[in-house]
Amino acid sequence: MAITPLMPVYPRCEVRPVRGEGVWLIGEGGERYLDFASGIAVNLLGHSHPHLIGAIQRQAETLMHVSNLYGSPQGEQLAQRLVDLTFADTVFFTNSGAEAVECAIKTARRYHHAAGNPHKNKLITFSNAFHGRTMATISATDQVKLRDGFAPLLEGFEVVAFDDLDAALAAIDDTTAGFLVEPVQGEGGIRPASQEFMKGLRQACDEHDLMLVLDEVQCGVARTGTLYAYEQYGIVPDILATAKGIGGGFPLGACLATGKAASGMVIGTHGSTYGGNPLAMAAGNAVLDVVATPEFLAQVRETGQRLRAALEQMIPNHDGLFESVRGMGLMLGIKMKTDSRAFVGYLRTRGILTVAAGDNVVRVLPPLIIDDAEIRAFVDGLSAAAADYEVPQAA
Repeated sequence: MAITPLMPVYPRCEVRPVRGEGVWLIGEGGERYLDFASGIAVNLLGHSHPHLIGAIQRQAETLMHVSNLYGSPQGEQLAQRLVDLTFADTVFFTNSGAEAVECAIKTARRYHHAAGNPHKNKLITFSNAFHGRTMATISATDQVKLRDGFAPLLEGFEVVAFDDLDAALAAIDDTTAGFLVEPVQGEGGIRPASQEFMKGLRQACDEHDLMLVLDEVQCGVARTGTLYAYEQYGIVPDILATAKGIGGGFPLGACLATGKAASGMVIGTHGSTYGGNPLAMAAGNAVLDVVATPEFLAQVRETGQRLRAALEQMIPNHDGLFESVRGMGLMLGIKMKTDSRAFVGYLRTRGILTVAAGDNVVRVLPPLIIDDAEIRAFVDGLSAAAADYEVPQAA
């Protein structure tokens, strides 16, 4: 059987974008799609944002890439901004979320190794998590669809139930290095962790000298209404992985850490050819210019409240299809009473882009710049689609 030039690992749909304008994607034939997927929480400034484009263009004309053997004025600037804005003392730049999580895992293990406890190498992780598709990140999950066919997986991970503090505490033993957790599960179905759970993990880390490692690849960078979701739990992590929105569409990720957590990450312990290149740093700085202000973050919270309220008002009109809304800020999920993937596919035929997730949830991840007119267009379009939708019959 012939194989396609693009390795056929994605279930690609009929949408073929060639251009973007704000919250809209335009296809090859001029089709317009209201984009409430944002490249799965990536295009947080929408498409063709002038400030982001300008920053990338200016940097591309000057310097795109140099080796990390040399000094990085651009990287130092963005790292300092992230340090100033967060809990972190130091930053390692990557090209993707999976790489950021890999660095976070290595940092956590290396901390204990440098402290003379190399046996402390197990990270406790949580059911239905998604941390990426590298060997380490699939090993950290319990999802068969991610792991099937890739044995042997890496050792050093133990999966327990998400948001179950008792289960997490019971898993701690002499080999435990820390916890790896998404404050808001994305692929798992837009499930925010409880305050009790997150604070309990932090307390356990303090008591046992463990690393609290947060995966904020999807929920970070203003998506939930604060620059990072941990701020809404009244805790600070030791290590945090971020990506997706931090580049606004340009490939960029980062591993943030306290000085203590990164004490084992010395020369030669980690590296990346492209991570922290000047072009990516220009994109990251441009994104922070826009989103890292109290006014913008307040706008995300207020817009998220209005979108959520509009969805909650609409749901009773289609109570045979929809159940509830959950999430934080502009990271929302609509829990369905039927297969969410089929409904997401149907929405595409109506010119609306969303993303399916676990637990029969439709992820609603619009650009953070949406306004009331676009909220109304989305909710009205969703309601009209729901009225016409015929639930597929089981085979």
